[in-house]
Amino acid sequence: MIELYATVHYRRAQNVRRGKNKRVSKAEWLALALEVLASEGIQGVRVERLARDLGIAKSGFYWHFRDRSDLLQSILDYWKDELTAIVTANTELLEGDPKTRLYDSMRMILDHDLCKYDLAIREWAAHDPAAAKAVRSVYRMRLDFVRSIFSDLGFRGQQLEMRTRLFVAYHIWEETTFDDLTEDERRTLLRLRHKFLMAK
Repeated sequence: MIELYATVHYRRAQNVRRGKNKRVSKAEWLALALEVLASEGIQGVRVERLARDLGIAKSGFYWHFRDRSDLLQSILDYWKDELTAIVTANTELLEGDPKTRLYDSMRMILDHDLCKYDLAIREWAAHDPAAAKAVRSVYRMRLDFVRSIFSDLGFRGQQLEMRTRLFVAYHIWEETTFDDLTEDERRTLLRLRHKFLMAK
């Protein structure tokens, strides 16, 4: 799924630059919809706008979605499956040494910018019950996943909960709050944070 996510933007850009008027994948529609959501909010996610940016006819939309409501639900499902379950349901991150699992989870989130759309979706959720339900579900998944790693590291009670929530909250807010950090600085902080979170 990570490979698909990483190539969607490249393929869409190629199609637009070449002026191709062809059918595009559902994943490409959703990846673009998330970009628009992040930059303009949910009101900017319009079928006509997406079709124009993809360089295709509006009719191409109906190959993949019934209507805009179906698109919006699909955005939430895509966010859950492609940007959260890619970590929380990853068999390589569910087994083995918890120290390694913790580090690899942190690195995957950073490498693939998996929290990129979180704030936009949370803003959407403030006004939409379906989005709010998806946010609760996704954050429950994340908390359960991270909690299991810290539990395997031997933490219990308030120490377990503090580390779990600190991990989840930091990854949501790092890029927005500390947008002056270079890539090297982010990776240095990741290594230091990994050691800090494991300290007894």
